[in-house]
Amino acid sequence: MLSYLKLIKFNNLLIIALAQLCIKYGLFEPFNIAITLNGFGITLLVIATISIAAAGNIIIEIYDQEDSKVKNLLYGSISEKSANRLFIIFNVIGVLIGFYLSNLIGRSGFAALFIIISGIFYIYASYLKEIFVLKNIIPALLAALSLIAVGIFDLLPAITEKNRESQTVIFSIILDYSIFAFILVLLREIIKDSLHIDRDHKIGIKTLPIVLGKNRTTKLVGLLTLLPIIAVVYYIYTYLFSNSKAVIFVLITIIAPLLYFMIKSFSAESDKQLKQLQLILKIVLITAAFTLLVYQFVLK
Repeated sequence: MLSYLKLIKFNNLLIIALAQLCIKYGLFEPFNIAITLNGFGITLLVIATISIAAAGNIIIEIYDQEDSKVKNLLYGSISEKSANRLFIIFNVIGVLIGFYLSNLIGRSGFAALFIIISGIFYIYASYLKEIFVLKNIIPALLAALSLIAVGIFDLLPAITEKNRESQTVIFSIILDYSIFAFILVLLREIIKDSLHIDRDHKIGIKTLPIVLGKNRTTKLVGLLTLLPIIAVVYYIYTYLFSNSKAVIFVLITIIAPLLYFMIKSFSAESDKQLKQLQLILKIVLITAAFTLLVYQFVLK
């Protein structure tokens, strides 16, 4: 069972589900925003999203093993045939639920989003991950889309002329968090390339660590960390400055870990240190999701 959870990257799926639920119950419900999905609807959206993501994680693992030319069982116990079967099952579940949900809210065209994302995962695993830099951008973009999907399915169908202004404000907050998630996942993907530099070199995939070197890449990651730090500081000044408790909460849970991450990235060399950097980013993604629950105490 543990090998299957590792195959689908269960921890990452939980973060996606957590972020979607925090958007729903931290931004929408407390402010009485006009919405489309009830509890059953948001559950369907979460299941569809993580099913497509699970399928994507599986196909990436399958192609990674094929590229390495090592014919072992995935995670020691899963055959490629079983992994392919799971890939199909999760895709079918995600797309079917997406069709049902889209028709449930009267926007059947929205189902195309799940089909497109499923297709992007497959193309990424089989081709795009070999393209320089793009292999880092695609996973980050898909992570951001998982958050935007909540706004697309829950907010957009409920927009009217009367509520357009309030709906737009809430949707802009979702977009801001999506951009933040995009940057953090992008940094995680670059660090992952540093961890896999030997494997990527053997199979001929050009990555940032191979082009720039591992040390220069980690220093670049440190510099890029300034982007989310500056964005969060601006956010604090714009939205939270009048609430000292909220400011302290964000400083401790997001700014402090990011500053620590940036400092450590300039000296990170070993795989152990790189894995610690990945863990810090994962923690920040989780705490960022929880900050969505703070708005009900700040913006009211």
